[in-house]
Amino acid sequence: MSLSAAQVFAALNAVRPPDEPSPFIDKAVVLGGSVAGLLAARVLADHAASVVVIDRDDLHLPGPRPGVPQGTQLHALLPGGFLHLERLFPGFRRLALAQGAIEAPPAARRTYLDGRLKVVVPDDADSLAGSRPLLEGLIRQQVLRLPNVKTVTARATGLLIEGDRATGVEYEVGGRLGVEQADLVVDAMGRSSRLSDWLEQAGWERPAMRRMNVQLNYATAVFRRRQDDPEHTVVMALNSYRRSPEVAGAAFFAIEEGRWMAMMAGYADNRPGRIPEDFLRRLREQFPPEFREVADSELLGEVQTYRHGDSRRRDFHTLRRFPAGLVPVGDAVASFNPVYGQGITAAALHAACLSTYLRPGPDLRQPAREFLALQQVVVDAAWSLSTSADLALPHVDGPYPRGYRLSSWVSRQIVNATITDVATARRFNEVVSMREHPDSLATPGVILGALRANLRAR
Repeated sequence: MSLSAAQVFAALNAVRPPDEPSPFIDKAVVLGGSVAGLLAARVLADHAASVVVIDRDDLHLPGPRPGVPQGTQLHALLPGGFLHLERLFPGFRRLALAQGAIEAPPAARRTYLDGRLKVVVPDDADSLAGSRPLLEGLIRQQVLRLPNVKTVTARATGLLIEGDRATGVEYEVGGRLGVEQADLVVDAMGRSSRLSDWLEQAGWERPAMRRMNVQLNYATAVFRRRQDDPEHTVVMALNSYRRSPEVAGAAFFAIEEGRWMAMMAGYADNRPGRIPEDFLRRLREQFPPEFREVADSELLGEVQTYRHGDSRRRDFHTLRRFPAGLVPVGDAVASFNPVYGQGITAAALHAACLSTYLRPGPDLRQPAREFLALQQVVVDAAWSLSTSADLALPHVDGPYPRGYRLSSWVSRQIVNATITDVATARRFNEVVSMREHPDSLATPGVILGALRANLRAR
């Protein structure tokens, strides 16, 4: 009996590394040292004698990486992703706190919707707050300390294919060409992955790419934090477009080294907070009182901006022919509107797909269809969460799924109910943190509960 998407999603969220390594792969190569690439390498280390990670950046150097231009922006580690990281790296929480990360249990997180404070959900969905360099750096440390993982600082230039399977990769470093043979190649090259070009050049089908033109503009600033142990470590204020067409929202997190990191975002031609004066004024005047305290703190450095033009996904699972010995992960498959904070958690779920696929020791001479089917469930879930919200923006012109008007109305009812109703908010939080499949929101009980909560609120 086949499992539903929700059942597959639940199984992936329960995946744990094997108790003992079971190597059946001689060598695996991961293209890209992103979070998705690092987590794939961690999983492969349980099943391969040797894992090679190829990246342009020297992964042994501490601090921010040039290959992560969005690394200066605010990043969220959703509770679902935090659970996966703790399983992959036992003691991750302890190590992160020792390096300056801040605990963010439910009671320390506040969320406003159109200026209304949402109900606090009493559950065990703990998470951490910290900068992207800290979180990614800790993941990198844990992966690179594995004895069978090594790195090559180089630019990947091509995929080696013999017959019907990938057999390695080509790379260039310092003007010299090199080759790394592999039994399994993982593409973790991110949004700008060249795998589609390489497949087409080798005579294989190019995967279709879907795009949604969101035109998100970020501005992020760092402030000196006065309190060592603030009551609220994560505060978000979200605005619906009808209420605030100019500013989509703002947030601030407590991060390492006694700092606040604050962000605000706008869409299309709206770029709020690009200069310090505008950033500070908006924090003081347009958001709840907590934001004024941050704005009154010492600003450290310049305001950093970032633009996300579109969300995109490559549908590898629809290809009629696909080389054996090859799997794509992370943003190389799908990258979403970053305002929803799904990136690290989605990468962790892709790693869970890879772990599930490799555990029974599959025949790598056959295309990884089982992996692609698992990954499709994760991508569909994350894509539906982000794009359903993006479609409400006036500058986004589709494509609209069948039944969009009804589903959009239902979504608004559920979101509004999360402001006052604990049961609805708990279920909603489980979905947006990617611990539950979005289908769990589409049940009669949840919808009726949301409608009743909204009637009471009126």
